[in-house]
Amino acid sequence: MARRHHYKRRTKPAFELDVTTFLNLMVVLIPFLLITAVFSRLTIVELSLPSSTGGADSDQPAFRVEVIVRESALEITNGTAVIGTIPKVEDEYDLLSLSDLMVSLKREYPDHDTASVLLEPHIPYDYLIRVMDVVRSVEIAVTDSEDYKLFALFTEISVGEAP
Repeated sequence: MARRHHYKRRTKPAFELDVTTFLNLMVVLIPFLLITAVFSRLTIVELSLPSSTGGADSDQPAFRVEVIVRESALEITNGTAVIGTIPKVEDEYDLLSLSDLMVSLKREYPDHDTASVLLEPHIPYDYLIRVMDVVRSVEIAVTDSEDYKLFALFTEISVGEAP
């Protein structure tokens, strides 16, 4: 009978995985990333978009502020007639004049909170945001101080395409 040699197999793995350096890297990297991260604050403005089911309700008030942003000027209407036109000044919209007009309209109609901002097709998105901010609120200086206070004008804003 032939002798068989039995060799004891080694159970120890050929190499060990050393994760110490990786853990050291993570201990340094995670706090660094958390410190340098930019935390942004998002503001959400609720808008009402025009519906496809036209027709006005009979109990709605007849007055509604509409700001139409055109290539050459800003037109302010009451839904039926043009109230005012503010032309561009040096290729920029005159938002201060628009703000003054919105304040005077709010004084005339203090109970109305609805407004529409209508744009022509090729107007940049930035102008929509800037006009919406002017229509929605105004900063008024507080007397005897350098502080400003934010007052709401027309807070319920609809967005659409200009006629």
